Amino acid sequence: SLSKYLSKDAKALMSISDFMGNENTIRKSLGQVFQRCQKMYIIYIQIWFFSFLREHPRWGASNTALARWLPPAYEDGFSQPRGWDPSIRYNGVQLPLVREVTKTIIHASNEAVTEDNVYSDIIMVWGQYIDHDIAFTPQSTSRTTFLNGMECQMTCEKQNPCFPIKVTTNDTLSTGMDCLPFYRSSPACGTGDHSILFGNLSALNPRQQINGLTSFLDASTVYGSIPAVENKLRNLTSKEGLLRVNVKYYDNHREYLPFTDQIPSPCAQDLNASKGERIECFMAGDSRSSEVTSLAAMHTLWLREHNRMARALKNINGHWNSETVYQEARKIVGALHQIITLRDYIPKIIGPDAFNLYIGPYAGYDPTLNPTVSNVFSTAAFRFGHATIQPIVRRLNEQYLDDPELPNLHLHEVFFSPWRLIKEGGLDPLLRGLLAHSAKLQVQDQLLNEELTEKLFVLSNNGSLDLSSLNLQRGRDHGLPGYNDWREFCGLPKLETHTDLNTVITNHNITEKIMELYHNPSNIDVWLGGLVEDFLPGARTGPLFACIIGKQMKALRDGDRFWWENDNVFTEAQKHELKKHSLSRVICDNTGISEVPADAFQLGKFPQDFKHCVNIPGMNLEAWKEFYQEGSTVIANLF
Repeated sequence: SLSKYLSKDAKALMSISDFMGNENTIRKSLGQVFQRCQKMYIIYIQIWFFSFLREHPRWGASNTALARWLPPAYEDGFSQPRGWDPSIRYNGVQLPLVREVTKTIIHASNEAVTEDNVYSDIIMVWGQYIDHDIAFTPQSTSRTTFLNGMECQMTCEKQNPCFPIKVTTNDTLSTGMDCLPFYRSSPACGTGDHSILFGNLSALNPRQQINGLTSFLDASTVYGSIPAVENKLRNLTSKEGLLRVNVKYYDNHREYLPFTDQIPSPCAQDLNASKGERIECFMAGDSRSSEVTSLAAMHTLWLREHNRMARALKNINGHWNSETVYQEARKIVGALHQIITLRDYIPKIIGPDAFNLYIGPYAGYDPTLNPTVSNVFSTAAFRFGHATIQPIVRRLNEQYLDDPELPNLHLHEVFFSPWRLIKEGGLDPLLRGLLAHSAKLQVQDQLLNEELTEKLFVLSNNGSLDLSSLNLQRGRDHGLPGYNDWREFCGLPKLETHTDLNTVITNHNITEKIMELYHNPSNIDVWLGGLVEDFLPGARTGPLFACIIGKQMKALRDGDRFWWENDNVFTEAQKHELKKHSLSRVICDNTGISEVPADAFQLGKFPQDFKHCVNIPGMNLEAWKEFYQEGSTVIANLF
């Protein structure tokens, strides 16, 4: 078949000889025809070869459905969330209202916080940041019910896309209505109700949800997940392959993220600002970069790291054009995200035993392993981190002491407030606070503090919300099967009685409350069930979430042919240098902070557990130096 194509191409290209007048010109033209056909022939072979190798080009792509590891559990079999119809019973009982679960089991006051004596607050920030690298599920773009056009903010009726969270009249979040607004996640095309439009009515496809990001650990937080976003973030006039920076504000001569193009943006403003002064939301690879100041600081840190890396690479390889510099810097930054996550972060979260069981040593790219982020990971397991969020934001001076000019803030005071980063000390005080203070410990009767359950602020809502209830409602919206289904999926024993539940949850007061609400362990929402399990040794999760997170991380690593350890991605010398780098080194290189812990995630006391930045190892970019001889096309990597 290829030779037929070649023959056709030759005939088509030979038509140029009709316009040639002499024999030499015709011979020359025929020679050109042959060369062009030869090139096309090679291209056809390459297309055939690579299409054979790349059997699943959409695996892990942005704007595709989240993976299902178990069939969805919808009340009507294909779209209706669990708990939608109050007449439907589960193991003989109605599912509890999610807000009642929050108030009875999950809510903890700001004062009832146990400090984690092993890990620093920056471990929580890294978890949120990485979550935003691999998953974002868009909500319905419609803000009104499909049937009668009622606004979801103004109705407590369950009509798509509204799935309101019922509250009691004396609830602290009550705004005069019997519910809090909740918008269902958008369905993937051809699934759920959409399948009626796209397919055979006799073979309806259950509703699936979309991942708006690339599933891979690829630093899409820095570069975006689609070309349109990437192009907005790049400084396309730079010869050094830089990313765009803020042109109005600097942090002690260091860069801030650029502001969003949407002006005025919906971010909060400094009430004491002079008239007309505005500080807009930041623009980064992920749209949530301004959610809290700590997250904005992490995004800013990696913007600076890319630009630092790009300038250094251009200095080493002056012959590189801006595109080469940009792509090489991006490749390194992506590798560092992978290294910090799999080497430094995940083992602390799931523990060494689960890491060895579910992830193990790297054995190379596995083209049969689907790297797509799973629904249960994104919607339940990786939301364990919400129980590690401190209610207080601390900023510290150069001696890692409280700064009277930068007092402590409650978390709700930094929601969507980039002005606080710019006008209240920049990155350094905030990062010192994260490095020198502990994360909140995920204790069974101290799960989510009141900053999250009573004072959560999101841009799409006028009042306060409850993150815990949103998580539980989202799990039901996505049709996640119950707690026991997932335990069986992970090869863990099914828990059938109250006594069984006591074997995995030490705090029996909590099991009592759970059974009062759910009556049967199989009814428990998977996010809650995974959250309250006893930790595995050396872990910050129980066996269920360790299993789900471990399986997902293995898929993200082994199913990624551009994984930093895979053959021919980096040279051996480059890999050797990459291994030296760390989050602590990134902080040293891109802030004014001069003393840091060797491992940023490990909690230590200043000064005894901190090291000067001169003693924090980092990579030598000379491993990326190329030999270039002017006038020659030969470029050889010296290493």
